[in-house]
Amino acid sequence: MKKRSIKFSLLYRDMFQSSGKYQPRVDQLERVAPAIVEMGCFARVETNGGAFEQVQLLYGENPNKAVRAFTKVFHEAGIQTHMLDRGLNALRMYPVPADVRRLMYKVKKAQGTDITRIFCGLNDVRNIIPSIQYAKEAGMIPQAALCITHSPIHTAEYYTNIAFQLIDAGAPEICLKDMAGVGRPTVLGKIVKAIKERNPEVIVQYHGHSGPGFSPASMLEVARAGADIIDVAVEPLSWGKIHPDVITIQQMLKADGFDVPEINMNAYMKVRSLTQEFLDDFLGYFTDFGNLQSSSLLVGCGLPGGMMGSMMADLKGIHSAINMYHRQNNEPEISVDDLMVKLFNEVEYVWPKLGYPPLVTPFSQYVKNVALMNVFNMERGEGRWQAIDKNTWGMITGKSGKLPGELAPEIIALAKEQGEEFTDTNPQDNYPDELDKFRKMMDEEGWDYGEDNEELFEFAMHEQQYRDYRSGIAKERFQADLSKLKAESQAKKGVTPEEVKALQRANYIPVTAPVSGQVFWEVDFEDRSAAPAVGTSYRAGSKMCFIQTNVLYTVDVLAGVSGRIREIIADQGANVRKGDVIAYMDECTEFLPEEEVKKEYVTRVEKTPFTGKEVK
Repeated sequence: MKKRSIKFSLLYRDMFQSSGKYQPRVDQLERVAPAIVEMGCFARVETNGGAFEQVQLLYGENPNKAVRAFTKVFHEAGIQTHMLDRGLNALRMYPVPADVRRLMYKVKKAQGTDITRIFCGLNDVRNIIPSIQYAKEAGMIPQAALCITHSPIHTAEYYTNIAFQLIDAGAPEICLKDMAGVGRPTVLGKIVKAIKERNPEVIVQYHGHSGPGFSPASMLEVARAGADIIDVAVEPLSWGKIHPDVITIQQMLKADGFDVPEINMNAYMKVRSLTQEFLDDFLGYFTDFGNLQSSSLLVGCGLPGGMMGSMMADLKGIHSAINMYHRQNNEPEISVDDLMVKLFNEVEYVWPKLGYPPLVTPFSQYVKNVALMNVFNMERGEGRWQAIDKNTWGMITGKSGKLPGELAPEIIALAKEQGEEFTDTNPQDNYPDELDKFRKMMDEEGWDYGEDNEELFEFAMHEQQYRDYRSGIAKERFQADLSKLKAESQAKKGVTPEEVKALQRANYIPVTAPVSGQVFWEVDFEDRSAAPAVGTSYRAGSKMCFIQTNVLYTVDVLAGVSGRIREIIADQGANVRKGDVIAYMDECTEFLPEEEVKKEYVTRVEKTPFTGKEVK
């Protein structure tokens, strides 16, 4: 009898999303993509979506260029690409107007993304079905997702009923999105079996995080029940709270009699090595390596592994405040571990009272935040429910969709007390179209809408982050954060700040003064003249600044390479000697877009106030 085939999808985006804050840069993605192809075992690769586009903006990069470059390699190899899509929230943490959602699929299809995995954190089909239609209109494959969790109301029947509604609405694929890895294997198997018995033509893909330890058993169970594709990871970002490694899952399924693709281990080691290189470069400074460890403590609270890093940061933030209160009242202090257990217990208490929202973005954050503030206030002798933010109230009152369970009477009473109004209208109706507003703002700024309207989409989706990217503030902020984290890391190893500087500068290219004199970076007669910000880009041969010599002639300082400023040594107006280092740059391996490059100076003749001499 012919063996049934199981395919694998590599979660390269989610590997980083579940371990830290940032994603690889476009040049890094272009380097690793051919090695992923060479592995020969992946039918699909998750390339973007979720927080990918937003975090690219956060460190000053253009996400549209990253998506196009990464997907191109897989297209040429015949490998499908897929993205994560939050339904009503699209690619951000709060609701998106319908016209922006519709544009997203046109843009992502044009950029090279084949499949969109659409989920609603509340499993409200009203937030998913429109996206199924929008994706089809754009030529994408809509994969509707079930957000898996474990509670008295989240039964196999609950999930199969939702799956059938999504299939009847046109979804050709269903994903079991087990974002916390708490789905019980037998229940997951029942869901897959029911889907396949009713709709054998529908592709079923399983996505399970490895945090609490169920995922290998779940993968075997769903495969036996009829699943077609399994999501996996590769070292060094596999296991822990991320995803099981492809090697283990491939061997497990092969031993169970399934037809699975072979793995080119030489290529696997290339991907492993490159991924580690990216972590060592800068991504590791923003990674909580506690996320590389599994924890059975996640079984009870059901929190997704991907948010553990932010949760631990929050815990540490209130830990000192709680202990200060205890010290002032002559009470024993508590450890971070004790506080974490209290938080997990509080999540278990809060969750059913808030209507059992599946603990996935953004609702996992809402539940965690309520539980965290409850713990904080109770440790100080106060009561629960004192700090519920606007977005959490939106979830409670139905503005984001219908909660799976019933709200506790005390929450309903609190809502009425605070003047919150409940609604059962279609969530999208609360958020009118906005694209015309963003077109007008881009016209006022003189910004191009971009290829296939991709810049317009990015601006409408992440307005503030996009503005910070265009202004250069994002890159400057990121470089400052990275420098601080590097310095802290070196300080822990006993390295002095001066030695840290020397280590950083060893990787940069010095810009030296060709003559002795006074440095002038940017002469602005209407505003403050100043040295350029860290992250400012220059093309090779372009003018960076000039030096005015003692005999009042000027010599231009030209960029020796195409790159970005990493450190200014000689500030505006500084006196330097010939050969002195005035700045450090790093060389860009990617082509610098025209709009990112410093413009040439406008020549203007002025008379000096004291001598009356004319100077340029």
